[in-house]
Amino acid sequence: MTTATVLRLRGGFGFDHLQLEQADLADPVGNEVLVQFRAASLNYRDLMVTLGHYNPKMELPRILGSDAAGQVLSVGPSVTAFSPGDRVASLFFQGWQSGEIDQSVGKSALGGSIDGVFATARILPETGLIKIPDYLSYEQAATLPCAGVTAWNGLVEKGKVHAGETVLILGTGGVSIIALQLAKAHGATVIVTSSSDEKLERARALGADQTINYRSTPEWDAEVLRLTEKRGVDHVVEVGGSGTLARSLNAVRQAGHVHLIGVLSEPGKGVDVLSVLRKSIYLNGVYVGSRSMFAGLNAALTANRIEPVIDKVFPLADARAAFEYLQSGSHFGKVVLAL
Repeated sequence: MTTATVLRLRGGFGFDHLQLEQADLADPVGNEVLVQFRAASLNYRDLMVTLGHYNPKMELPRILGSDAAGQVLSVGPSVTAFSPGDRVASLFFQGWQSGEIDQSVGKSALGGSIDGVFATARILPETGLIKIPDYLSYEQAATLPCAGVTAWNGLVEKGKVHAGETVLILGTGGVSIIALQLAKAHGATVIVTSSSDEKLERARALGADQTINYRSTPEWDAEVLRLTEKRGVDHVVEVGGSGTLARSLNAVRQAGHVHLIGVLSEPGKGVDVLSVLRKSIYLNGVYVGSRSMFAGLNAALTANRIEPVIDKVFPLADARAAFEYLQSGSHFGKVVLAL
């Protein structure tokens, strides 16, 4: 029997309903794996879940969180993929192993439809875990299940990004920064937007070729066209949603890719479907990714020795402060919980 500390949302939505509780875990059976988690990372989705914006009808109580990394403590008798001592990370979708997403996948999302991994220990099926690169810390590996796999799915799996292409990345949050690192590893030219000159300077230090402050240059799509000699970019990593999508569609080239990943901005006008049609734009909805995509991401990270960017680490006991920091938008890269 193992006792774990878990972060549960209990009794309603909102920060006041975040509760640290104790949970007893039995020994794993069948294909189950008992993992001692050492670190977890927050995603904007976790904030939306907590505030009740993601699914107001979600059943409570619920252990939050989809992204965590740790060490295998013990395994059930049917487990073949892992042994005690292995370093692993959770899969965002416990039920998506490979291929295209289907209707059943959403029901296996950690921290949403089922209990998540903001916990010092959890039992998960062996199909819901993956080994992590040896050179990464647990904190770094914990940033990968959602942000890393999402960026990989959009740019590499769907977009087939390659050397010589130009990628426009909106913002400097978790998905955006790992997308910058992956795009540069593939030989692309990268343009990054932010409202902070300090964050743009940090993005340039990571390899961004051009930067645009969208506060001082509100028509940033026109600036992108100027920088690309009116051609437009090959890819847009679109994390704003309806508030920024119109400008992203304007900034992308004919037959370019807009990878729709987030909904961070205030609502804007509807999609100009004529621009999508006339420019033959590939508008890709990207909802994290599969285990096989995670494996591809791990291989690329290892080959290029890419280290995910962590802005700040909070102890689990200060989870509310971590959520409030994420909500403030002050972060550059990922916000992590030490477990």
